[in-house]
Amino acid sequence: MFSVHKLCKSFPSPQGELEVLKDVNLEVSKGDFIAIIGESGSGKSTLLQILGTLDKADSGKILLDQIEIQNLHEKDLAKLRSQHIGFIYQSHHLIPELTALENVMLPLLIQGKNKHYAGQHAEQLLKQLGLFDRAQHTPAHLSGGEAQRVAVARAVITKPKLVLADEPTGNLDETTAMTVFSMMRELCKSQNVAVLMVTHSQSFAKACDKVYALKKNTLSQLTF
Repeated sequence: MFSVHKLCKSFPSPQGELEVLKDVNLEVSKGDFIAIIGESGSGKSTLLQILGTLDKADSGKILLDQIEIQNLHEKDLAKLRSQHIGFIYQSHHLIPELTALENVMLPLLIQGKNKHYAGQHAEQLLKQLGLFDRAQHTPAHLSGGEAQRVAVARAVITKPKLVLADEPTGNLDETTAMTVFSMMRELCKSQNVAVLMVTHSQSFAKACDKVYALKKNTLSQLTF
């Protein structure tokens, strides 16, 4: 469904080119829940940015359903992100002026769906995540865990093929983090959405279908 072949990325530095990713390869199937671990500064977030088409690799191929996506025009990339890729960040990045319901509806409204359709689907997701009674609250009146669950709902409402999650529980206490992780995993599995999750948590990594480590610029699969 989603594959990466010999991906390379470097950045300029005072000491010359700094290699961050070298010959990274990855295969993702529908419904996979995959963890990527690695030390801070190892390039995990850079990798997610490239896979989400928010940055470009120096070389290599990224294929979604056998279509090479890294060389698409920006307009086509924006459409691809809107339809097929969801994003969850360490901070929820909700729009503060909008309610939880409106934040979740937004991706469908951007796609041109009508407000009634978007509202029904957003309400359904909030119910699944135990947030229906918080639907009319703005982010300032949500707890950290509630806001992050809203962000999860927003990421999956378009039924994307792939969700990229960058430390989605990193700002939460252990109990709340476990709740958010469990609900995110259950929701994405129920919708057959593939997830690539960057995490520092060994316990969350071990609960995923596959675990990869990014070390010395290269991605390798781990077994526990």
